[in-house]
Amino acid sequence: MDAAGGRRVRRPGPGPPRRAGAPCGRVLLWGWALLGCAWCPRPPGAAAAGYALDDSGGLGSEFDGIGAVSGGGATSRLLVNYPEPYRSQILDYLFMPNFGASLHILKVEIGGDGQSTDGTEPSHMHYENDENYFRGYEWWLMKEAKKRNPNIKLIGLPWAFPGWIGRGQNWPYNHPDVTVYYIVSWILGAKQYHNLDIDYIGLLRYTMDKRGLQRVRIIASDNMWEPISFFMMVDSELHKVVDIIGAHYPGTKTVASALATQKKLWASEDYSTFNDEVGAGCWARILNQNYVNGNMTSTIAWNLVASYYEVLPFGRDGLMTAQEPWSGYYAVEGPIWITAHTTQFTHPGWHYLQVDGHLKDGGSYVALTDGLGNLTIIIETMTYRHSQCIRPPLLPFIVSPQKATFYLKGSFHKVKNLKMWYTKLGFKSANSTLFHPLPPVKVHEGMFSLNLDVDEVYTLTTIMTGRKGTYPDPPQSKPFPSNYKDDFNICNPPFSEAPYFADQTGVFEYFVNTSDPGDHIFTLRQVVVQRPITWSSDADQAISIIGGFKWVNVTITCDVYIERLGNGGVFIAGRVNNGGIYVRRSKGLFFWVFADGTYRVTGDLAGEEVLMKGMSGVRARVWHTLTLNLKGSSASGLLNGYPLWENVTLSETSHGWAAIGTRSFEFAQFDNFHVEAS
Repeated sequence: MDAAGGRRVRRPGPGPPRRAGAPCGRVLLWGWALLGCAWCPRPPGAAAAGYALDDSGGLGSEFDGIGAVSGGGATSRLLVNYPEPYRSQILDYLFMPNFGASLHILKVEIGGDGQSTDGTEPSHMHYENDENYFRGYEWWLMKEAKKRNPNIKLIGLPWAFPGWIGRGQNWPYNHPDVTVYYIVSWILGAKQYHNLDIDYIGLLRYTMDKRGLQRVRIIASDNMWEPISFFMMVDSELHKVVDIIGAHYPGTKTVASALATQKKLWASEDYSTFNDEVGAGCWARILNQNYVNGNMTSTIAWNLVASYYEVLPFGRDGLMTAQEPWSGYYAVEGPIWITAHTTQFTHPGWHYLQVDGHLKDGGSYVALTDGLGNLTIIIETMTYRHSQCIRPPLLPFIVSPQKATFYLKGSFHKVKNLKMWYTKLGFKSANSTLFHPLPPVKVHEGMFSLNLDVDEVYTLTTIMTGRKGTYPDPPQSKPFPSNYKDDFNICNPPFSEAPYFADQTGVFEYFVNTSDPGDHIFTLRQVVVQRPITWSSDADQAISIIGGFKWVNVTITCDVYIERLGNGGVFIAGRVNNGGIYVRRSKGLFFWVFADGTYRVTGDLAGEEVLMKGMSGVRARVWHTLTLNLKGSSASGLLNGYPLWENVTLSETSHGWAAIGTRSFEFAQFDNFHVEAS
C-alpha cells in the first residue's frame, strides 16, 4: 500500500462481503420537493444557510481527476483469473464511463519483485541483462482500462526494486543512472510492446526528455508534503522539473510550504479503508474535503479492487471486492457509487469554482464547471463516526441536519433545472441507497434549496449522461475448491503467474524446461535470486500461498526440483497463517528438503521452530515428489511416495493456506501441485 512504510490497523468489518447497492425501500425514495426544496424532514423554524456559486470573478483550480491504485502491492492478483463474463463486468464497473466508478486515473505498480503490502509483483528486469515486458498483469489492466476509456490517465510508481538496482545496498537511489534507466525502460516498454502512453511518473525530468518522453509529467515525492516542498522552495531546478506534489494519506490537509510552491497538489494515495458503509463514508468525505481543506485537485484510492486473499493485510480495502475467481462472485461496494457521484459528472480539465466549501452545520460541497456552461455540485454530510478512514486519525466533529440554499450567479444564473443523484448510507436501517437518480431540482431565479440529512451525498448537475450500470448478480460466493490440481502444462500462458498462487516473497513464473526430456517440460519456477529492495519486509525465503485460509485437514503433494547445488532447498507447507507485510512471521507446518540430502520439519517459515529433522537422500537437479499430510494435531510426510517422517504434533497454527517455496532467493522448480482439503 504505502511506500512510505506507515502501517495501518485494519478496522474490523462485518461478516462475509455482501453485494452492495440494495435500495432502502420505497419509503425513503419519495417525498422530495421539486420546487426548490429537497426532501427529508426539517426542524421547525430552522434557517437556511446560503452559498453562492459564481464564475464571474474567475475560476478556481483545475480538476485533475479521481483515480485508484492497482498494486502496492499485488492487489489485483486474483482479478486476472476470473472467468468471463465476470471479469469484464468487474472492469466495466471500474472503468467504463457513465456506468460505475468511471475512473479518470489508473495508477499501477512498476513491479519490483518485492513484497509491497499483499504480495510481490514481477519486475520487467529481474536481472540487469534481462528485459521482459509481458510479466505480471498491470500491462493487461492498463490496456483493459484504455479499452473502456481511451482518455484515462496512467501513472507508474515503483514500490520495490530488484536487488541489482542497489549495487549491493538496500537503497535504489545511490546509483541514480541505474534507477533512471530501469524506470525509463518500463515507460518505453509500455509504449513499444503495449502501445500505452504513461502520463505521470516519479523520475527526473531531464532524463526522460533525452529519451523523447517530454509528455510524461513528474509527481514527487509520493510520500509526505515534506521535505519535498521545502526542497522545491530552495532549489529552483527541482522546482522547475516537478509538476505535481503528491502526498499519501494527507488527512484532507496540506502545509504552507506545499501551497507556496504554487504546484498542483494531489492526494496521490488515500482511502485504504474497509469497503463497507464506513469506508464509503470515508471516501465521500475525503473526495470533497481534500480540495475544500487542502486544495488537492486529484485523489487516488488505494486500492482499485480488493482482488487478493481477504485474510492478507487490509482485506477488502478496495473500491469493490473481487477475491473469488474460482466461484465468479464479486461485490460492487458502496465506494464505487460514491466515486460515481464525482466522476460521471466531471472530467479532468474542468475547474473548481472559488467557494469556501464548508457547510454551516457540517459537511462540505464543491462545484465544478467545464467553462462551457455545465455545472456539477457535489455535497456530502458524512458524520464523524461514519466516515473514519483507516488513517490518519480523525478529530471529532459534528454534522447536523440542515437546510442549504444555493445561489447560481454569473453564467449559471440562467440554469433552470439540475439533475439530482442521491446516496444515503444506512447505518440505522442497515440498508443504503446508493447513487439513486431523483427528479430534477427546479432552479427559480438562480436559487434552490435542499434539506440535508446526515450521511448523505448529493450530486446536482447539468450533465444528463449519468447512469447506474448493472449486470445480473454474479454466482454465489463459494470457498476455494477442496480438491485442486495444477500441472502447469500450458504452452502460451496469458499471464506469467499460475492461477490462484499469490507470491509473498520471490516470484513464481511459468517456465519451459527445455532440458527435461520427460514429464517436467512445463513447470513453475521461482526466479528471484537476489533480495529485492523493499519498503516493507520480505521473508528470507521465497513463498507463494494458495487455497482456503480455513483449511485444517489437508494433503499437499508437489514435485520439486532444487537447482542450487550444496545449500539449495525447497518446501511445501500447510496451515500457513500469514502473508503480505507480515510474511516473515508466518507459522504453519513446513516440510523442507535440501540439496545436501537432509530434510527438516518446522512450525514456521523462518525455520527456527524445528519439529523434526534427518536424512532424506534428496539431491539437487533431480525431481522428487513431496507429500504433506495434516490431520487434526498430527502431521506426516512422504518422499517419492514412501513415508519419511510421521507423528509430528502441531501446537500453534490451527488453519491456513497451502504454500510452496524455497530456502532462499534461488532458482527452483515445482510441478504437479495437488491439494486436497477435508
